[in-house]
Amino acid sequence: MIHRPVRLPSLFAMIIITGCAQTSVLVRTGPLPRPLGQVRVVLMPPDVQLSELTATGALEPKVDWTEQAIAHVRSALREEILKKNAHLVPHRAPIDDPSEQHVENQILKLHEAVGREIIAQKLTPYRELPTKQGKFDWTLGEGAKRLGERHDAQYALFVVFRESYATPGRVAVMIAAALVRVHIPGGTQLGFASLVDLRSGDVVWFNRLVNPVGDLRTLEPARSAVNSLLVDLPL
Repeated sequence: MIHRPVRLPSLFAMIIITGCAQTSVLVRTGPLPRPLGQVRVVLMPPDVQLSELTATGALEPKVDWTEQAIAHVRSALREEILKKNAHLVPHRAPIDDPSEQHVENQILKLHEAVGREIIAQKLTPYRELPTKQGKFDWTLGEGAKRLGERHDAQYALFVVFRESYATPGRVAVMIAAALVRVHIPGGTQLGFASLVDLRSGDVVWFNRLVNPVGDLRTLEPARSAVNSLLVDLPL
């Protein structure tokens, strides 16, 4: 029999974690550089992956769930950007230009790496490098400028989500561990987003989301997650 992976029931969720979605906003000092008229923002392809969290703690990616989540996240992102004083520029993949496609793939990978480094150094206690103390000066470099030129846009919004769901076997392990006062984590929703100035490549705004009960597989929870992730987006 195949068991459908489940999120922790509310009774067991209290064993593992309490609280609700938490965000951590970081911005560069000074006002956001704005052109005359409406700001043009490229929405980059959302980097989303949903997985099962097995009894042993292994993450097993789920393609069908991920596809559902990407569609919901993209829809919610468009809605949020259009609420701002901004013009949403459709992303155009450079499928006819291998060199530009390589550059864009590298930018997406670089954004994930930079985002994780920001979290590790700026949002993790005692991990900040001496050269970064009191400053928020992260960049995606020259490749971002080329992205701006190709789309005729001033900014790009990058979004990353990782979400996991505890299987029934994982829940059983968590309950057994809790009985002997050992904490075993369950599924969770993690995300981060960056607003990048395409004229310089600089990350001008960043936010991290940690949510123990999110679910990107359905539209309304996805909207809620995106709304929380884009809180205080300076557009």
